[in-house]
Formats: sequence, C-alpha cells, structure tokens
Amino acid sequence: MTDWPAKARAFADDVLFPTAGVVDGAEVVPRDRLDRLAAEGFYGLANPEGGVASIEEAHPINAAFAGGCMTTTLVWIQHHGTLAACAFGSDHVREWVAPLSSGDVRSTVAFAGLLPEPKLRCRPDGESWVIDGVAPWVSGWGLTDVIHVAARAPDDDVVWLIVDAAAEGLRAEPHRLLGMNASATVTLHADAVRVGADRVTSRFPWAEWPARDAAGLRTNGSMALGIADRCCRLRGLSPLDDELECVRDALDAGDATSFPGLRAAACTLAVRAAAALVVHEGSSAVERGTDAERLYREAGTLLVFGSRPSIRTQLLAGLDVAAP
Repeated sequence: MTDWPAKARAFADDVLFPTAGVVDGAEVVPRDRLDRLAAEGFYGLANPEGGVASIEEAHPINAAFAGGCMTTTLVWIQHHGTLAACAFGSDHVREWVAPLSSGDVRSTVAFAGLLPEPKLRCRPDGESWVIDGVAPWVSGWGLTDVIHVAARAPDDDVVWLIVDAAAEGLRAEPHRLLGMNASATVTLHADAVRVGADRVTSRFPWAEWPARDAAGLRTNGSMALGIADRCCRLRGLSPLDDELECVRDALDAGDATSFPGLRAAACTLAVRAAAALVVHEGSSAVERGTDAERLYREAGTLLVFGSRPSIRTQLLAGLDVAAP
C-alpha cells in the first residue's frame, strides 16, 4: 500500500518547490508538470481502488502540495471531486473512473449553481440538459478536458454534470490574480450548453447543500496550513511552529460548527507566517520572484479562496484592529 502523504511530501520538496517560482512567473502551469503528477498516480487519489484510504489522509497531501507549489495545487485539486462523484456514483458514470484516475482525462469544477442565488441554471430538454449562466471562478482553463458543473434546475435541485471543456456555447474571460495567476482561472459563460443526461453524476435538493458544505470545510484549510508550514521551514525555528501544530490539530478535530473559525485561523496564520518570512529575509524578500514574495502573495490570495460568509466574518474579526 502506498504511503501517499510521505510520497506527496517528497514530491513537493523535490519536484514542486524548486520550480515553484518559475511556474508562478509563467502564463499558465506547464502541461508537463501536470503530466508528472499523473505519472506518479496523484490524479487517482479519490479512487477507492488504489487511492487514499480516507479524506483524512488527503489533508496532509493537499498541505504538502500547497507548500510545494500553490499554483499547481490549485489546478490539480479541482480534479478530485469529479473522480469521487463518478467512483461513488451511478453505473452510467463509472466509465469515467479509469481515465480520470490515470489523468488521461483531467477535470476542473464550476460551483456557481450552488450559490443561494445560483449563477448557473439548467433545464431538461428531451434527453439532454441545457445550461445557461456564468461561473465567476473556474481554474485550469485550457489545462483540463471536462468541467464538473453544478447547475440549478427549475425545481431547485442541484444537478451535477460532466461538461466537455470544448463544448459549444462556453466562453472564458481570463482573470489576473494576485497569486497563482498561472492557474488559468477564468470567468466562464455558458450560453445554451447542451449536455446529455448520461453526463449527470448526481442530483439532490439544494436545501441539502448548506449542511454538506459546512461538513466539508476542512479540505481547503490544508492549503493555508501548507503555505504556513513552508514559510516556517524557510524561516527556521520560531514560536509559529507550535502555533501551526495547534491549528492543524484543531482542524483535524473540528466539525461543521467550528470549521469556519478554524479555517479563518489557518488563513490568518498563513498570512502571519508569510509576513514573518518577509521580515526575516529582509529587503531581498520584496524582489519579484523570491520565495518569500511569492508565498506572501499566495497567503493573501488564500484569504478569499474557497471562503464562505461565515469564514469571512471570522477573518475580519481576527484582522480588524480598532482605531486608537
């Protein structure tokens, strides 16, 4: 059995981190970098046959990769929900499991249909679904073959569909990001995009989503922990090391009620650790392309990546300083 967390830490240290600055300065993540991840089996982690044993085992992998190259991680991590949906889904989507696991087919995700006021809607039309609307944030555009789209049906159900990235009716507007710009993150417009009913991975009432979402807030916290850990390692021994361990342990023991505050604590710690690294490195740290400068921008970007109103409230509470 593969020790995936150990393998991920070695891969992050030996492959991702030494070239993270090069990727950060590129227009888009080099495809051969993602090919290397696929060759090492990292695209198949959500496959119950040969992947990680549990979601808990995935957390240190995500953290290791984030501390190695956050830009690469942002593209790669979008893939796994699609594979899990197919692996645990109905028989008609099982055919996707093998190509997704190998990385021969790579996926990103569009969550816009999950918003309380959905930006992506779908309607049935014969043996197909037709999708219209806007997904404000989709990463990996041009680097992935399919998009796992959450769209809202007329009866207020959430319908998840596998959409070809080359489907007629899709149009992308690129973003310029503070950090992770090479992630090829776009606003995606859907104009009457037609998808076969055989591409539906799941369907459920939207009323069930808030509870599901709250229970899954642990995952993105790993990225902030990964950034904080890399900053601590570059700086050397400091009191932040103990704080990092405490925040990690609290997240691992958290639940839907405590996750917003814990996620906010992890993101705040990442920003503080990156700021401490900048101070430690001195004037060289403000030069474009240094590890400290890049990590500081990445930590700042993570303040809003995958956040929710509850997390934002906690972040502002921790960052706001009363006027003297």
